[in-house]
Amino acid sequence: MKFGKEFKKHMVPEWTEAYMDYNGLKRILREARRCKQSKHPATKNRALRHKQTWDRTFSGQSLQSSNVPSKGDIEDQVIDVDTLRRDGSRKVYKTKFLRQSEEGGEVEVVFFTKLDEELNKVNTFYKDKVEALLHEATHLNKQMDALIALRIKVQNPHLKCSNLKRRNVSNVSLKLLPTRATCCGDRSPGREHIDSTPEADTNDNHQQVNSVNTTSCSSGEDLLEILERVKINNTLTSPISTIKGVFKVSKEEELSFNKPELRKVEERLRHVFIEFYHKLHLLKQYSFMNLSAFSKIMKKYEKITSRKAARSYMKIVDSSYLGNSDEVTRLLEWVEATFIKSFSNSNRREGMKSLRPKTKREKHRVTFFSGFFSGCSIALLVAIVLRIEAHNLMDKEEGTHYMENIFPLYTLFAYIVLHMLMYGGNMYFWRRYQVNYPFIFGFKRGTELGYEEVILLSTGLTVLASAGFLANLHLDMDSNTQEYKTVSELVPLGLLTFLFVITFCPFNIIFRSSRFFFINCIFRCICAPLYQVTLPDFFLADQLTSQVQAFRIFELYICYYGSAEYSRRQKCCSHGVYNTFYFIVAVIPFWLRFLQCIRRFCEDKDAMHVFNALKYCSTIVAVLIRTAFELKKGMNWLVLALVSSCIAVALNTYWDIVVDWGLLRRQSKNKYLRDKLLVSHKSLEYSTATWLDAIGVRIQIAIPP
Repeated sequence: MKFGKEFKKHMVPEWTEAYMDYNGLKRILREARRCKQSKHPATKNRALRHKQTWDRTFSGQSLQSSNVPSKGDIEDQVIDVDTLRRDGSRKVYKTKFLRQSEEGGEVEVVFFTKLDEELNKVNTFYKDKVEALLHEATHLNKQMDALIALRIKVQNPHLKCSNLKRRNVSNVSLKLLPTRATCCGDRSPGREHIDSTPEADTNDNHQQVNSVNTTSCSSGEDLLEILERVKINNTLTSPISTIKGVFKVSKEEELSFNKPELRKVEERLRHVFIEFYHKLHLLKQYSFMNLSAFSKIMKKYEKITSRKAARSYMKIVDSSYLGNSDEVTRLLEWVEATFIKSFSNSNRREGMKSLRPKTKREKHRVTFFSGFFSGCSIALLVAIVLRIEAHNLMDKEEGTHYMENIFPLYTLFAYIVLHMLMYGGNMYFWRRYQVNYPFIFGFKRGTELGYEEVILLSTGLTVLASAGFLANLHLDMDSNTQEYKTVSELVPLGLLTFLFVITFCPFNIIFRSSRFFFINCIFRCICAPLYQVTLPDFFLADQLTSQVQAFRIFELYICYYGSAEYSRRQKCCSHGVYNTFYFIVAVIPFWLRFLQCIRRFCEDKDAMHVFNALKYCSTIVAVLIRTAFELKKGMNWLVLALVSSCIAVALNTYWDIVVDWGLLRRQSKNKYLRDKLLVSHKSLEYSTATWLDAIGVRIQIAIPP
């Protein structure tokens, strides 16, 4: 693999603009090559070209020897790099090309100017990130002190120090922990040096926990005082804390810590250490790849221009902050020592197993079964069509009535499968363009689903639903199986029950970690105003707004089987209670998003969340009026439905295109796109899949089931 492709492959997507512009420098070198070829047209003889190259090199050497004072090394006569100071501390490198008068010298001046810009850019970015991580490390160091103090207090509850007030330690610890929003060191940089050997302090503190005297307070007094200095910031992250925050309820009692609270704090701090270690590895890889890029581009320069300047420039690069700093290495050693001592019971093997990024192994059996189930699904769908045609169901009134009752029950599985396939497609493109979606969504590392697993689940569900539908047709249409008619009516309910059993199964089968993560997100969406809104929460709630018809089919299942009136869907639709819930169910997804927007506005004080909430209000009104028109008909309801639907479609389309996708921006450097593109191909920003997704959401508003 060429270095350019490898360099792009190992880029952190969020830092793409901060990497050295390797391709831009290559374009300048290609221009230098064309310039030399145009001035020396020539000859096709390889040996003669080689001879001309050496002639130019030695003529340049003699020229330098006669006109420029020698500095002892021929490379010193090609470039001269000056180190300047900016803002009193930051170094800025500026290279002077000493052979500008020679052929192609103008292009080479442009090359070194661009090279200096890239080196200064990379140096500045790297130094800012290191300073941010050092600042973050000081917070982690404070957290370790607080954790050790908490361990002392839990293990020795009879210790009596100064007047400690009751505090929720889990919230105390989380207040200082770096959150996912500050991923990759995105907090504002601040220089706070930490001890060069912090692991020694941590080890001493850990020994202090084990050797504390239960009858004396002096051994743990200094550490326990840490708990007094910790400030609690109530972020309203749970329903209870939200309710207390709204009613401003605060109650101070005596200090009372327990082991469940300690385990909760340890688990969260352990997770933060792992994420911090991962960020350090990303920054170390950033340094390595950029150093390699500078080395490769200088080798290309020497090869094209036949001038030897690589050693001189690489000395400058190696002496810069990018090549000479060892803070990241020291932080890695500190995290390893602290984590192994405090969270792995001094077991280095287990500690490093938890710290090292886990690459998920792709299993061939997943691909095999995905293909197998896909083939089975196609075969079953063909069998269903042939079965319907063989009995001429659509040409008979009885057959049409039967399909109107049984087909909507299986439509639910079609909606789920279609949604899973679209989600699998999203995951494929995320991986294709190096979007770190497991970290963005907060999936447990090593257990997150890939697009192969999602497609496997969707094709497996397609096989089950298709087989159930075919079994229904066989049992109901065959005269020899009429006695099994009651059993055939229960097939859709059995499939839905099986789906719920698998989803809520507590055993470690069928991707338990992902299932529980999904259930947790669903619960947080339902309790939208009481929980702090995270990215997975509003992403899932936004997806649910496209599944209004699926929610209505759930209501149909309840009426269809609850009333014991099988094959009488029209009777369900005539119930007043059914029609009332028909309104409510359609509004639920949009109402959840509305509550999430209100919660985010209360926390962020950003007016954009209010506009987003108004957008969902317009959608709720449109859905209600459209549903009323479906049930009551009439010209007045038709006009109101058209007007409200047009307003909702216009608002939603504008929001998606301009605000969410960042399209139609005239002042952007990318024509009608956002300034920062996630993918390199601009055509993908206008992809058909994106527009179809938007159209699909609008269809939910305008078209009845």
